[in-house]
Amino acid sequence: MQQDPDVIARPPEALIGDLNPQQAEAVQYRGPALLIGAGAGSGKTRVLTRRIAWILTQFGAWPSQVLAITFTNKAAAEMRERLESLIGPVASRMWVSTFHSACVRILRRDGERIDLKSGFTIYDTADCERLIKLIANDFNFDVKRYTPRSILARISDYKNNLTSAREMLAQYAPDFKPGQRGYRVGRIGNPEELYAVVYAEYQHRLAAANAVDFDDLIVRTVELLRACPDVAEYYHRKFRYILVDEYQDTNHAQYVLIRELAGVDAGEHADMGAVGAGRVGPAWITVVGDSDQSIYAFRGADIRNIQDFEQDFPNAKTIMLEQNYRSTQTILDAANAVIAHNEGRKPKRLWTAAGAGEQITAYAADTAQLEAHWIAAQIKRLHTDDGVRYSDIAVMYRANAQSRSLEEGLIQARVPYQLIGGTKFYERREVKDALAYLQAIVNPADDINMRRILNVPKRGLGARAESQVTLHAQQIGGTFWDGVAHADQIEGMTARTLNPLMRFAQMMQELREFAQEHDARPSQIVAEVLERSGLLEELKKSQDPQDQSRVENLSQLQSVAAEYEQNTPDATLAGFLETTALVADSDQLPDESQDSGKVTLMTLHTAKGLEYPIVFLTGMEQGTFPHARAMEDTSELSEERRLAYVGITRAKRHLFVTRAAVRAQWGRSAEMMPSQFLDEIPADLIDWKRKEAGMERMRSGWRANASHDFGAHGGWNDDEFDAPSSFGGSSYGSRSSYGSGSSYGSRSTYGSGVRGSAAHAGKVTTRRAPVRQPAQPASSLKADNHLRIEDFAVGDKVTHDKFGLGTVVDAQDKGRNSVITVDFGSSGVKRLMLRVAPIEKL
Repeated sequence: MQQDPDVIARPPEALIGDLNPQQAEAVQYRGPALLIGAGAGSGKTRVLTRRIAWILTQFGAWPSQVLAITFTNKAAAEMRERLESLIGPVASRMWVSTFHSACVRILRRDGERIDLKSGFTIYDTADCERLIKLIANDFNFDVKRYTPRSILARISDYKNNLTSAREMLAQYAPDFKPGQRGYRVGRIGNPEELYAVVYAEYQHRLAAANAVDFDDLIVRTVELLRACPDVAEYYHRKFRYILVDEYQDTNHAQYVLIRELAGVDAGEHADMGAVGAGRVGPAWITVVGDSDQSIYAFRGADIRNIQDFEQDFPNAKTIMLEQNYRSTQTILDAANAVIAHNEGRKPKRLWTAAGAGEQITAYAADTAQLEAHWIAAQIKRLHTDDGVRYSDIAVMYRANAQSRSLEEGLIQARVPYQLIGGTKFYERREVKDALAYLQAIVNPADDINMRRILNVPKRGLGARAESQVTLHAQQIGGTFWDGVAHADQIEGMTARTLNPLMRFAQMMQELREFAQEHDARPSQIVAEVLERSGLLEELKKSQDPQDQSRVENLSQLQSVAAEYEQNTPDATLAGFLETTALVADSDQLPDESQDSGKVTLMTLHTAKGLEYPIVFLTGMEQGTFPHARAMEDTSELSEERRLAYVGITRAKRHLFVTRAAVRAQWGRSAEMMPSQFLDEIPADLIDWKRKEAGMERMRSGWRANASHDFGAHGGWNDDEFDAPSSFGGSSYGSRSSYGSGSSYGSRSTYGSGVRGSAAHAGKVTTRRAPVRQPAQPASSLKADNHLRIEDFAVGDKVTHDKFGLGTVVDAQDKGRNSVITVDFGSSGVKRLMLRVAPIEKL
């Protein structure tokens, strides 16, 4: 069995000796398709890296035959680091990367086969939105009604499902030809026609600019592999072992990409005599994931990819990892109980040898503000009395809008915090301007970036000059740069416009020549661009104190380039731009091992993959979490429940859950029912410090258990706190300063992994789905049809004004806010608040 001599040959016991039986079985499995069902905190990264080492040392594979895919650069770096400790420096040469990074490498090598030149530009969200605005201007449609963001979300959906622009045009606008000028979308009220036309024109202009967006990296790689059998054959032979992490988060395009790379549908027979995958036949596929943590459907993730793995890959083996190494048994029991309410899932029950641990602490506040102040008081107590580091505490919520009251509570209590938000380093205006110069140097056909820098810094080339150049470029059938380079041929252009245009063209040509001579030194090119363009000089001359920080950001950009040079043997300017383009939101999260001295605030979607000793799960109300739109959609409710499962399992030692009886939404206060997820957690796991809010207690006639909430003198007992009489006041957040200027809160600054605060400015964002109308919580509605829950039983037939005939499958007595669940057949299963539902019992 031949083996790469650079691979450290570890004995089998060194790879599996410290693993539990299920982990060891997964590492050693010999077969074409393996699904590792890795529960939260079950050590999946350890299993995945040990399996790669096992494939290399026991199956005799070469490092170049392995492709390992993760979803974030951060996860890829961690996997590569662990592999290096197992097999040696050869790990740094392996294909261990994200989907997008792997696709970039493939397209740089072979993209010209599908008319994509190797120097293509990768557009970020801001570039894409700018392109849509230009199209909107040319096609004269309302960007307030059809926002660039909503159009891009629709285009992303098309691409995630591998639906081409040609297919959309054939269905909705067969008379439109991309590149056609003066076309007007004809049928008012037919958004599909507009989406089809804009999608086709968007793709046409991307191609003309030799550019791609993020989704294109996957889609065009699939196109390449399908259109060029010899290229597909090359990768079938090259990658004999493909391993994919977080498989539950893959979309349809990524699913197809994996099959194409592996040659699953190529019809080749495997070499039955080979020790491992051999040299022919489909590659061996290992996927790792947890269907209970599939929470990104809004980004296009398809949970069916993992649920149907055994059907998609015949003779597949499934191994479940259920032993948890993160949380206490109490926390795991709560998570198990909640997720068990989802139907159609593969049974899995997390357990730990760490013991039961503390009960979950729960609290019901009167308002969102009082919820925040109770949380702040508890954090202060944990830090002061129990010695818990602030950085060991995270506060999580369903939606960004909830952070405001939580920030106010922490500010009042003088608790330092960091909010995962703000502007990412590479999206800062001055950094984006500098990168636009670099992109235009590498790819002159990139109209978006060339137009961005035409008058940055100001050089007397405004909107009129830009439109003249654009029109001339269209007339000569060239790019915007062609229009600039031949500006002396533009009729009617005054010397006042022509002279700065010619100086701009000369500067860009000289910068391009400088870049070619110093291609291996991107930091020198950055310095030259900042100097020659005038970007740096303009900021240094400015009297605006904010511009000094912008100068520091540009300095950091040069440092980023220098760091890239040091870490990359074959550094190039195009390679540097590629690394900046592929920085994802999830790569800018805080490192839990570092003591920031601050509590972390973040959404639950952002929290996936992280863990903290203490977690506060807030806003546990119907309409908040689960979200209002999940109230009548069982598939969305299932996703919300998976999100709750993710939130619960972020806690290592102690979990707090809180809710508010009243929450302000859309300018008015709404009564909020307790989240059904609270009902799904066994009562013996929860220590309620206050189970009912004041108004709820009054309504229930001051029930006997009220004595739990009040002290002997009628006041709050020791578990309560003194809420401040007013909100606001002195601020400890970054919005204002306190006292001598000591800052207690900060909009988190996480950028590209570059040292220094200026470079770490980050924002965790997600691609947004098409805009929905704001949902009003059902509990706030005043309507009442006077139906009684006791009149309904499982099996009863009802008719609904919208959904038609249905069968009651569940009834929950919650007093005025009682809920029934009805199966309406083809319309699906719906959860309805009884008193407002337009139904009639038959």
